[in-house]
Amino acid sequence: MSESIFAADYKNEAYWWDAAPRPDRRATTLPAKVDVLVIGSGYTGLMAARETAKGGRSTLVLDSEAAGFGCSSRNGGQVSTSIKPTYGELSGRLNQEIAYGIRREGLNALDYIGDLITGENLSCDWEVSGRFHAAHNPKQYDALAKSLAAQPKDLSSPYFMVPKAEQAKEIDSPFYHGGAVHSKHGALHPGKFHLELLRLAESAGVQVVGYCPVTTLAKDGPGFIVTTPLGKVSARDVIVATNGYTGPLTPWHRRRVIPIGSYIIATEELPLELTSRLLPTNRMISDTRKLVFYYRLSPDKRRILFGGRVAYKENDPKVSAPRLHNWMSLIFPDVKSSKVTHSWMGYVAYTFDTLPHIGKQDGLWYAMGYCGSGVSLATYFGMKIGQQVLGKADGKSALDNVPFQTRPLYEGNPWFLAPSILYYRIKDALPI
Repeated sequence: MSESIFAADYKNEAYWWDAAPRPDRRATTLPAKVDVLVIGSGYTGLMAARETAKGGRSTLVLDSEAAGFGCSSRNGGQVSTSIKPTYGELSGRLNQEIAYGIRREGLNALDYIGDLITGENLSCDWEVSGRFHAAHNPKQYDALAKSLAAQPKDLSSPYFMVPKAEQAKEIDSPFYHGGAVHSKHGALHPGKFHLELLRLAESAGVQVVGYCPVTTLAKDGPGFIVTTPLGKVSARDVIVATNGYTGPLTPWHRRRVIPIGSYIIATEELPLELTSRLLPTNRMISDTRKLVFYYRLSPDKRRILFGGRVAYKENDPKVSAPRLHNWMSLIFPDVKSSKVTHSWMGYVAYTFDTLPHIGKQDGLWYAMGYCGSGVSLATYFGMKIGQQVLGKADGKSALDNVPFQTRPLYEGNPWFLAPSILYYRIKDALPI
């Protein structure tokens, strides 16, 4: 039955790649020596590289796939303040000063990406449309309102609550029980945004090489010898910018990030009268479930792009597509007959404390662990880690001295995800 949901021109790849194909940056040779070598060519890597190149450092970015092949060109394009723990949660774990600084970093990241896009005139379908964070049951609505009201005013972006009686102004569906509108949150085309960051980095003098995996890293005095299929490169500084695709090359980092699959489908083109009725404000949508759904209209407002964490280990997007289509149809019965033209997935990096992390360990610089909200955070912390490599005071962050946690026996294979997902699936179904 699931075959019937697929359009004749269905693609097992990201919808974003139609308008922003992945760039081919193959090379036949590499420089023998650079000041800075960046592993990973997503938002983090390109922003870090741009900073170091602007600071006069020769900079090389390497990726095992095409530039931006990972979640930087696969995400949902939702842009928010992104720091998940509340001020109260953070001040209980750390202290009030650090908690305040971390929450401010989320606001700073949102401001930074907006200023970058407008200041550099980046062509990426940027729109400050706001986000409706929907409550999946009445108790979650009350908890959401209480949590937002408890945030210090200077640590929260502007918001207002929308009760269920007024929910149709935001979404034409009875599926939710009200929610909160965050008016400063935005949307962009992630594939186009990545290409624009690539342009900025290369304009600053960065060399980006795709399909060139780093196979080994060896300390060499104060720097490193980096081995690739195209030869060895000596680098004074190395930045690890692999996030959800962090592998055995850097085992310390791999033990500290949890790769979680996130899945998205795109519908065929729908009538504008329908999409404007279903989502009249064109806001980004997310919800209070632990196994969250997130969705939006495409930039031309002709499709629904519907995402969620509907699988544990599945890496065939055609298998996950029917699950997403089923949930989308429960929320919007009017699109039950719509076809799926694209289905794709990517790996986001969660951390054990649900915070991003930035710093230096055993000579390697890193920024990663954006916990599924990486558009603004990866852009911002990529810039920050580049500044730290340059030794700039502006590179300091409230996260600098926060321990990057792991767990005993965890080596990078999240064996605990299956029972965790089952637990949260049951919990999401309960009226609590």
